[in-house]
Amino acid sequence: MLDFLNEANWWCLLLLLVLAFLLGWFLSRWALKNNYKSELEECKRRNEKLKSMGNTKAKTTFSTPSSDTVKPDNEIKAIKTRDHGGVAVTNGDKDKKDAPSLNFDSFGKADVSEKDDLKLISGVGPFIEEKLNGIGIYTFDQISRFTKEDIDTVTELIKFFPGRIERDKWTKQANKLKQQK
Repeated sequence: MLDFLNEANWWCLLLLLVLAFLLGWFLSRWALKNNYKSELEECKRRNEKLKSMGNTKAKTTFSTPSSDTVKPDNEIKAIKTRDHGGVAVTNGDKDKKDAPSLNFDSFGKADVSEKDDLKLISGVGPFIEEKLNGIGIYTFDQISRFTKEDIDTVTELIKFFPGRIERDKWTKQANKLKQQK
């Protein structure tokens, strides 16, 4: 008799769990349906508002813009000042006219043939190494001779983590790595 009661309790518990699952599932579907309805109504309201304003762009609000027309503000770009041979790169873009230029007299020139593995510096990954190479910095020797002005210029050119060069002490690390070569 005791086994029958124990088995009945398990069946009752299983039935309660199934009912709880079904109740949760139906409630979530109902809530999501209402949420999507309100979002759709808001979208329709905005579209009607644009059309009523006589805006010609309202017809294209749902089209995907091309990458040429939309440039996000948070896009990270390095400004290339030197090519792989160390030759200065001049570009007619108005964005690049205001860019600072590196003072290679301060820390020296290098080319791809002299390239060091800059990823050995803590804080320099493949992405930053590519940006540094893009502006003409290839060796530990160059980085070890950075002045404060050079650090500011490099930070401005690679537009990536301002203050990182000082914080990670790239010049000291590069000096140690240069001596180990």
